[in-house]
Amino acid sequence: MKKIGSFLYKYRHAWTLLYLFIYMPWFVWLETHVDRYHVIYSPIDDLIPFCEYFIVPYLLWFGYVAIVMAYLLFHSKEDFYRASAFLFIGMSIALLICTVWPNGQNLRVDVDADKNVFCRLVARLYSTDTHTNVFPSIHVLNSIGIHIAVCRNKTLSSRKPVVAASGILMVLICMSTVFLKQHSVVDVAGGIALALVMYILVYMPHDLRVLIPQDNRLRPSKRPQ
Repeated sequence: MKKIGSFLYKYRHAWTLLYLFIYMPWFVWLETHVDRYHVIYSPIDDLIPFCEYFIVPYLLWFGYVAIVMAYLLFHSKEDFYRASAFLFIGMSIALLICTVWPNGQNLRVDVDADKNVFCRLVARLYSTDTHTNVFPSIHVLNSIGIHIAVCRNKTLSSRKPVVAASGILMVLICMSTVFLKQHSVVDVAGGIALALVMYILVYMPHDLRVLIPQDNRLRPSKRPQ
């Protein structure tokens, strides 16, 4: 019991994960209560073909977010707090937008689940995830946020293959949202814009404090003798 108590105390910053008990009921409520919605669409969407193979990076998103957050939880409390703030505040803003401005897309295609395993997975995705509450894309927001967390962590950022793999996966996940017809390019742009806002809010204040030398703080001037 003492070891368990010591473990829980050491990693008490995991309390931020309790946000999931707010996010999930909110998200599920939106998924089941949005009937009329503003259609998100861009002519560019028609130029992007459906490609079932992008279901792979789309689903890898879940592991990508979970693994990096778990690493930060156990290895860097400061980075974990910043990543949590980036993701959870950003996700709340995204859900708030969908709450006050119901939105959705009509881009989905008919998928032959018998064609291959990838189409089967897409069909399963379509059946469990509605085509509403798409702007801004949380998939895009979180992918960018996790890659930023990787790049800012001292240990992970020192490993170039890890940074490169994270960057490639981030891009593929963002691409998957439009190639699977889960999102419009407008949703992707919204996710990128929200990620930029969250970066400014979460990381820039810290960066500014680092850039300003402590010796430059205002001190009372002395009158000449």
